[in-house]
Amino acid sequence: MPCEVKPIRYGHSEGHTDVCFHEDGSCIVTCGSDGDVRIWESLDDDDPKSINVGEKAYSVALRNGKLVTAVSNNTVQIHTFPDGDPDGILTRFTTNANHVTFNASGTRVAAGSSDFMVKVIEVTDSSKQKTLRGHDAPVLSVAFDPTDEFLASSSCDGSVAVWSVEDQTQVVNWNVLAKCNDVSNTKSLCRLAWQPLSGKLLAVPVDTSVHLYERSSWTHVGTLSDDLTTQVINVVVWSPCGKFLAAGTVGGTLSVWDVEAKLCIERQKHERGYTVCGMAWHPSGGQIAFTDTEGCLGLLDGLCASSSSSSSSTTNKNTKAAVSKEPKDYDDLFDEEDADGLLDQCVSDSGSPAKNAVEDDDDDDDDDLMPATGKPRNRGSFLDDDDNSQDTGSVKVDKLADNDGDSAILPPVVPAVPRPVYEGPMPTPPQKAFQPGSTPTHLMHRFMMWNSVGIVRCYNDEQDNAIDVEFHDTAVHHAMHLTNSLDHCMADLSQEAVLLACEGTDELASKLQCLHFSSWDTNKEWMVDLPKGEDVQALCLGHGWAAVGTSAMLLRVFSIGGVQREIFSLPGPVVCLAGHGEQLLIVYHRGTGFDGDQALGVQLLQLGRKKRQIIHGEPLPLSRKSYLAWMGFSAEGTPCSVDSEGVVRMLNRSMGNTWTPVCNTRESCKSKSDHYWVVGIHENPQQLRCIPCKGSRFPPTLPRPAVSILPFKLPLCQTSTEKGQMEEQYWRSVLFHNHFSFLSSSGYEVNEENQRQQEKEQQEALMKMFALSCKLEREFRCVELAEMMTQSVVTLAIRYASRSRRMLLAQRLNELALEKANQLEEEEELDEEPAYHSTAQSTGFNQSSRASRHSSSRAAQENDDEYEEEEDEQEESMEAEDEAESRKPRVNPFSKGPKGSPEKPSPKPVSKEGRVNPFKVAGAGKSSGSPAGQPRVANVLDTMTMSSRKPSALTGSSKQSKAPVLKPLAPKPRSKAQATLLQMSANKGAGKKPEEKQTEKETEKQTVERTPSAAGDNAENTRPKTGFQMWLEENRKNILADNPDLEETEIIKEAMGRFRTLSAEDRLKWTERAKGGSGEVADLKKRKREEEEENKEMDGEMEVDENSAKKKKPLNTSAKLSAFAFNKD
Repeated sequence: MPCEVKPIRYGHSEGHTDVCFHEDGSCIVTCGSDGDVRIWESLDDDDPKSINVGEKAYSVALRNGKLVTAVSNNTVQIHTFPDGDPDGILTRFTTNANHVTFNASGTRVAAGSSDFMVKVIEVTDSSKQKTLRGHDAPVLSVAFDPTDEFLASSSCDGSVAVWSVEDQTQVVNWNVLAKCNDVSNTKSLCRLAWQPLSGKLLAVPVDTSVHLYERSSWTHVGTLSDDLTTQVINVVVWSPCGKFLAAGTVGGTLSVWDVEAKLCIERQKHERGYTVCGMAWHPSGGQIAFTDTEGCLGLLDGLCASSSSSSSSTTNKNTKAAVSKEPKDYDDLFDEEDADGLLDQCVSDSGSPAKNAVEDDDDDDDDDLMPATGKPRNRGSFLDDDDNSQDTGSVKVDKLADNDGDSAILPPVVPAVPRPVYEGPMPTPPQKAFQPGSTPTHLMHRFMMWNSVGIVRCYNDEQDNAIDVEFHDTAVHHAMHLTNSLDHCMADLSQEAVLLACEGTDELASKLQCLHFSSWDTNKEWMVDLPKGEDVQALCLGHGWAAVGTSAMLLRVFSIGGVQREIFSLPGPVVCLAGHGEQLLIVYHRGTGFDGDQALGVQLLQLGRKKRQIIHGEPLPLSRKSYLAWMGFSAEGTPCSVDSEGVVRMLNRSMGNTWTPVCNTRESCKSKSDHYWVVGIHENPQQLRCIPCKGSRFPPTLPRPAVSILPFKLPLCQTSTEKGQMEEQYWRSVLFHNHFSFLSSSGYEVNEENQRQQEKEQQEALMKMFALSCKLEREFRCVELAEMMTQSVVTLAIRYASRSRRMLLAQRLNELALEKANQLEEEEELDEEPAYHSTAQSTGFNQSSRASRHSSSRAAQENDDEYEEEEDEQEESMEAEDEAESRKPRVNPFSKGPKGSPEKPSPKPVSKEGRVNPFKVAGAGKSSGSPAGQPRVANVLDTMTMSSRKPSALTGSSKQSKAPVLKPLAPKPRSKAQATLLQMSANKGAGKKPEEKQTEKETEKQTVERTPSAAGDNAENTRPKTGFQMWLEENRKNILADNPDLEETEIIKEAMGRFRTLSAEDRLKWTERAKGGSGEVADLKKRKREEEEENKEMDGEMEVDENSAKKKKPLNTSAKLSAFAFNKD
């Protein structure tokens, strides 16, 4: 009985339709653009049941009483069957779902959408979803492997991908389809189909033929085509037995092939020639239902008789020689049990060199390069053609019979041992070259470049083919509109030029065009043709140069004016390029990746006067099963990368050019389908500039997307704890300020204010961690933190440890401070005194050397007298402080006070030559002698002054001076460090004497009375009032009126600041008034000469400076210079 096409009938309104059969074949289910799903008992059903599922229905699937539809409201819905009651929404997309399908068991549904994603959803629990990402364009169709292990998908990006469902990874990818930008513009819907039962073959409609790919090896093992099929195949479907394959074309042709024989056994034509967009094979195998783009439903009937008669006419003739040697009934040839053997034989033969050589006439997709499948030929069941088996559609088979006919009449041979099948890691398809900051090239409206300079847009539609260039700062250049007559597909933008490039064609070579808008002459444009057969694949701009990576694995460098410069070969195919200043970053394929990983290498070159290679092709780290999504430089010139998993990495120059992850944009995404598209990175301030893309990886050109700023965060452990947060803050600050040293070493100017600020942040974070470790009684950890501190902050840490009664820790820190001082001295190699003056501003410790030279003679006389007296004073002050601290929380030395941050306190040295270091005596037992020529090392621990008892004295130093370290003008014979050390010595020997203890009020009173601690001997304590003291008595009321909340010590500090702002003449007057107020002093002055009188006046003024120096740093440079001049005289 011949196959016939039943008269078509109207089913839905004009538009796309889809069709499927019930599992038992009892009804036909269709859907259409009218949003209805109709259930037909047969083609003659005049009153089909209708279920409205939405505005439009794009695809329908039915299994186990569940009806699943892809609807125009971006959802995949489920209804009961046949009642049609809504049963919920399986999943949502950001755009329309184009195709849905069940797996063989009906437990899972796969859906492909125009937002480039494929989702696999459990029917019983829709919350269990798996998302497959990797396509760069809308997904056309999806198909489950019968074993439920793999999923195949086709896309508008021209690729057919096979995914591992469990691993959610792409196993293989074939670029065999025509590219387009939307489903509405595609030439073919490319509905894929796996062979039922065994799933050994995947059928892919490619143009006018069907490609067959073998499972596991993923090799192209055959092609089904017909000379009479001249139009693009839209959809394919297998027979339930897996022996036949039917296809429908855009011209309405219906074809059926015998897969084993590769023969077209049926050809039928749509009566109106409409495009066939849906096909389904009846479970019994006797009918094929099809729908078209005009909403009509048709039926191809009588397939069993047709297939049998066609097959028998071919095969009965082929059994003449074989039937006598091995009797075999005709029906057994197509039994279910033997179907797999025949298909194996078909696969093996089509993979053989002889058959590939024939097939190359119609199929150029590298069949000759595909290896044999390794399956032995089953000669006993193979029936070859002879010379009489001529048929109109069997030209290929005749040629194959000529090559292989003789072997068919030989006795059956023992099958060869199968070749072992490779089951190891599968190679990953290498990612294509791309331009960072651009969207895919298949889009009609796209961004060619978005960086920190501006935006380059490309419009390629029916009305216009043009390029718009827009600058963020219009002062660089005004916006430009360029006609894209050469079809440029790559671009880069800098402060100097716009660089464009296009791929070559058969007639035209690949071209590089540069618009050098910053040129001072009138010719601002130049163009270069690349050699024939060499295409531009990546490009970038730097300062004064342009670089191009080509398909010949060459990198060509041009000057910005068009002069050809360096050219060298790349180790592998280029992936992308990036430029910044004199730096050129190259990413290329260094090999083949496996299991979804890319094997990329990176080179970093310096193209300045001294050209050198900084990174020599080391592997570029990426996340597992990801690819490179963006590569470039931060605004400060540090290389950065972003992979498809959203992990941002930055080059750590201080760690041997390693890559440190600094952010994960996926953590900021609200949905799994959302992404962030990176456009720029800034280190100061720390900003990741990117565009949020809802349901997509790329932003649209219109409306103009808004830029968001994401924070950076290092993936350290336990960042929810206070310790983890401080550690993350510190190391992030260290990493993001490495560019200061790089820029300074490269000859760039560095903002010293910003550099000081980052040093302040780092030291403040270290001191906070130190204080936290002290509270947790982690003293070893405290020493580890102190090793990362500067010497001045170590001094502060010693003070904090001693006030926390951790004397062993304080002694360890003392040894560390001495080591740091020795290291500084060795590094700076300061052998002569002038060297101390030249570096005093940067170290802060050299001031002690200068002070010791100015005051060494007087200090030697006063040292013995004041030592005993100040020991008692310091003990009393420390005891009072401890009592005060016991009633309130411990103050973090780095907490910001009202007067500013004490992050870099002044080391206030006591520069007495020959002074004994108390720590050396009490702790390590080292020599207490300190050579006069090395005052810095001997006085490291003497940098803690009495002013530390008053926290405001520390906190007020930062705001009053921009210098990172406070430097006192005059020497201070005593310091709080010595008092601390003396207290430690006393505690070790015996407890404090009861008579030494005083109340807090008495201690504060003594503190005020002993303010001029720079001179603590008896002669100086009995000295008459100085000019500053007299000035303070008269102006105290004014100071209190301006600042009524000040304590006594803060009043003295404020008074010192105001007194220093007076002119030199006013201060001299106050000094003279002080001298005139004491008769005893006046009598002494009268006995001396006028010259000595003037010197004494200067000494008196200097004494005032000494008294104030211990409290506060000078406000201006002139005060420093004047004090230095007085000391020198």
